[in-house]
Amino acid sequence: MRLRVLYNGACPICSREIRLYRRLAQRHAAPLHFEDLNSTDLSGWNLTPDQARRRLHALDGDRRLHGLAAFRALWSRLPGWRWLAWASGLPVLRPVLGFVYDRIAAPLLYRLSGAG
Repeated sequence: MRLRVLYNGACPICSREIRLYRRLAQRHAAPLHFEDLNSTDLSGWNLTPDQARRRLHALDGDRRLHGLAAFRALWSRLPGWRWLAWASGLPVLRPVLGFVYDRIAAPLLYRLSGAG
């Protein structure tokens, strides 16, 4: 099943990372589709522009994923990155990584993109 990934193209770090993922996805025909929140209709995502800018989002069928869960779904579909999806899901690491992303990385990237 194809994973739809919503990212902030106005964030230079986010854009660089997504370019890497996009190249890998194309090279390996990974079932990924990337959408820049600044040029897509967010109504299908059920997000406001501000909500969308605050973290990475993904749609896996009908399942909505945000933050670390979205990254884990993305990594799980990329050869060479599946180990990271697995490791970041370990009970010892998942809460720590989730906290770091939600409380430190995502707010910092939000501010870097000029939104905060």
